[in-house]
Amino acid sequence: MSSVWDDLNLLLDSSDSLSITSSARGTIKEKPGFRPAEDAAALRVAIEGIGTTEKTLTDILTQRTNAQRQLICKAYQEATGRTLADDLKGDTHGDFEDILVALITPPTQFDLQQFKQAIKGAGTSDSTLIEIFASRTNNQIKDLSDAYLKETGRSLLHDLQSEVSGDYGKSLLLLAEGKRDESPNVDAAKAKAEAMVLYEAGEKRWGTDESKFIDILCCRSVPQLRQTLVEYKNLTGKTLQQSIENEMSGKLEKILVSIVKCMKSVPAYLAEHLHEGMKGMGTTESILTRIMVSRSEIDLMDIKVEYKKLFGCSLYSAIE
Repeated sequence: MSSVWDDLNLLLDSSDSLSITSSARGTIKEKPGFRPAEDAAALRVAIEGIGTTEKTLTDILTQRTNAQRQLICKAYQEATGRTLADDLKGDTHGDFEDILVALITPPTQFDLQQFKQAIKGAGTSDSTLIEIFASRTNNQIKDLSDAYLKETGRSLLHDLQSEVSGDYGKSLLLLAEGKRDESPNVDAAKAKAEAMVLYEAGEKRWGTDESKFIDILCCRSVPQLRQTLVEYKNLTGKTLQQSIENEMSGKLEKILVSIVKCMKSVPAYLAEHLHEGMKGMGTTESILTRIMVSRSEIDLMDIKVEYKKLFGCSLYSAIE
């Protein structure tokens, strides 16, 4: 069976010929001369033949955009009367199956599946929830919430509220509202004032007023928070991340540090998360699959660059 590493690295390989624009930092681009019926027929032969031709599956599904894969799924169902997802699940297994099914899942639906998996059963996967809500845009969060309501008939916020608690829960729920200020304008005086508020709520006092950190970090715009980070360093000589790590602990520390990292650079934050998924005993394939697939058309090129800067080796070689 194909290695999970080979399949993930195919998502990285496609970047060499991609023209870099401000709106396209992914590694996957549209396939020229795309013919969904032909791709569907090739996938059908690969699945229905004697032994699954895994190279055909990976070559096609890792070299088409998600929009093109949806057209392939439609053509496949029209030709066979079956869904491609069901046939892949019946003919492949384990991590290989997970990657292929993830690739043919629409982005919002994929986030929905990851969210549902994170809150399912005994215990909640806080790491997944933090990654999703700290790194997604307002529109992505709104699409996720709408998809959850449509599928379950329940509010995402309502169900999430039953899974989390305390200041950590308050922070996560604020992010999950998808209402972060999106103004491009920066108020320098406000940034300076709020840097002082954060200093007085943390380093300057005995005991920490966590609510001030939560309100500012979960609601201000990205440009505004970036200026606040600069003003905080000028004021205290420390980074805000250092102060959070000194003043807090547990899940609250983790979510607030994640927000600060995402304000500075989402690709760098996700590069770190990929590294964490590959270090230690065993590899967390679900983390690799989630990030590589969900960011392949958004900013995977930038994640590759940040990974090399942070860890001194290419993401390709780390996965390999």
